[in-house]
Amino acid sequence: MLVRLLYASRAVGTSFASDLQDIMQHSRSNNPARGITGILCHSDEVYMQVLEGGRDAVNTLYSKILRDPRHTDVVLLHYEEINERRYAGWTMGQANLGKINVSTLLRYSELPELNPHRMSGKNSLAMIDDLMAAAAIVGRS
Repeated sequence: MLVRLLYASRAVGTSFASDLQDIMQHSRSNNPARGITGILCHSDEVYMQVLEGGRDAVNTLYSKILRDPRHTDVVLLHYEEINERRYAGWTMGQANLGKINVSTLLRYSELPELNPHRMSGKNSLAMIDDLMAAAAIVGRS
């Protein structure tokens, strides 16, 4: 059974760039064997990540993220069973939300600042889909 999970978290510490690089490298090397695909969106302060794959694999990975010291304030925004993957082309795509156009952000958020902890899961997924349509997500594999 396939599932899609979306969470948001806040970055911990001052080594964000190094942590992000490590997360992306680890994801891209380990996710294919686990059958996990998805997208990691980030700014210098927050992460917002979509994971897709088998229920056990996604739940196990999310459990590890909850214990990862690079994340705090982890919030589950959306979880659903799916018939097909939306992000199948990415072992882990990447989008810098710090560079998101304010007009795009205002379509899905009450304020012109990125705060996924105050956005609905539905709006967060729609924003990620807009980023995908605008080719703002890199790392297709």
